[in-house]
Amino acid sequence: MFNSLPKQLTSALLLAGVLSGCSMAPTYVRPAAPVAGSYPAAADGQAQLEASARGWRQFFPDQRLQTLIAAALENNRDLRTAALNIEQARAQYDITAADALPHLEGDFSRSRGRTPAVQSPTGQSFVGTSYAVGLNMTAFELDFFGRVRSLKDAALASYLATEEARQSAQISLIAQVAQAYLAEQSFAEQEALAQQTLDSRLEEYKLGKMRFDVGASSALDLRVSDTLVQSARVSLSTLARQRGQASNALTLLVGKPLTDLPASTPLLDQQIVTDIPAGVPSDLLNRRPDIRAAEQQLRAANADIGAARAAFFPRISLTAGIGNASTSLGNLFSAGSRTWSFVPQLALPIFEGGRNRANLTLSEVRKNLAVASYEKTIQTAFREVADALVARGTLDEQLAAQDAFLNAQQERVKLTGLRYKNGIANSTEMLDAQRDLFSAQQALIQTRQLRLNNAIDLYRSLGGGLNETTQAAKS
Repeated sequence: MFNSLPKQLTSALLLAGVLSGCSMAPTYVRPAAPVAGSYPAAADGQAQLEASARGWRQFFPDQRLQTLIAAALENNRDLRTAALNIEQARAQYDITAADALPHLEGDFSRSRGRTPAVQSPTGQSFVGTSYAVGLNMTAFELDFFGRVRSLKDAALASYLATEEARQSAQISLIAQVAQAYLAEQSFAEQEALAQQTLDSRLEEYKLGKMRFDVGASSALDLRVSDTLVQSARVSLSTLARQRGQASNALTLLVGKPLTDLPASTPLLDQQIVTDIPAGVPSDLLNRRPDIRAAEQQLRAANADIGAARAAFFPRISLTAGIGNASTSLGNLFSAGSRTWSFVPQLALPIFEGGRNRANLTLSEVRKNLAVASYEKTIQTAFREVADALVARGTLDEQLAAQDAFLNAQQERVKLTGLRYKNGIANSTEMLDAQRDLFSAQQALIQTRQLRLNNAIDLYRSLGGGLNETTQAAKS
């Protein structure tokens, strides 16, 4: 009898292993991408390396920016939280996966108790001691209907989704650091321009004051010059505040104070890659971690349906044990002290107040929500790429036009200055010309920043930023 237990237990476990291959989860089918087959704006540069394969060090050659990105990847708290979420999801998956295996426990016990005379076979009370040692398996579920397997699949998909979410967070972080750096650099250049403009206008004001003191110019001309000085001071103060705030934002992203950094590169000399191929929208399904994360969440919801369906069917579990027992420790392993138990248990749902059906409905609704979220993620990614491509098609022209506009304003100021000295133009015309020149100079810096930001947006929206160095070209 004792020898038959291992055979029975082994047969039951083998049967459980075979039947656990069954699953009541719906067959997973990836939803069709709810977007057009191509982007509204044609993508140029098809011979270039795709964004997802281009390392961020190649995309951002600025040494200062590379140092900032590397520091952010190491110190940013949001990215660190995403990494910890992965560890949490992995641990949860390990816990769920452990339910698919038998839980074996070894135990040793000693008990001592008094038996009353009325229960004693000899008619006299006595105090007895017993010892037991054994190996036990407690409530191991035979997964006939795939409930445990479905829960395991759902936990695995959730774990994979958190890994994709961390990669998506890395892509966003790199783009945010780069754009924050460009914003700080843009404000720095505009602040330097405002300082130069203020210095120049102060010199002009001093000359105008001398002319006014000797009666060579009117009070209106002096007030116009003073207006230009105060306007430059306002701009300088505003830009100093904006630069400081941009620096604080960059420090938050990097996760530590910004010290010992390489020299910065002016916006005009930035060599950020601005011509990368967009491919077709279907490429985004594999390039974008946020889309892959949404699909893993959909897979998890699909697996949960299998677990909810399995709850309608019986649950069979096994409890078994094998060991030795004796009234004395010295005879614990003697012949005749062997013990065993084998307790199969079947739990059949009869009346549960509609709980199982409600759980199934809930899991189906959650899957529909996951489908909607997955489709919305694809549509959002499509729009981000399309917007970046549309902007790329116009920003080059805008930058060229802005440069030409600045040249025209510089020539206007020069000619207006000559007319003003010769008494042909009045002070209002001179004031307008100098204000427009300063605005044009600022606008050119801002347009350069906008063009570089567009390249970063396209790089991010195409899934670039996961690799530090360029991947080998695929054959």
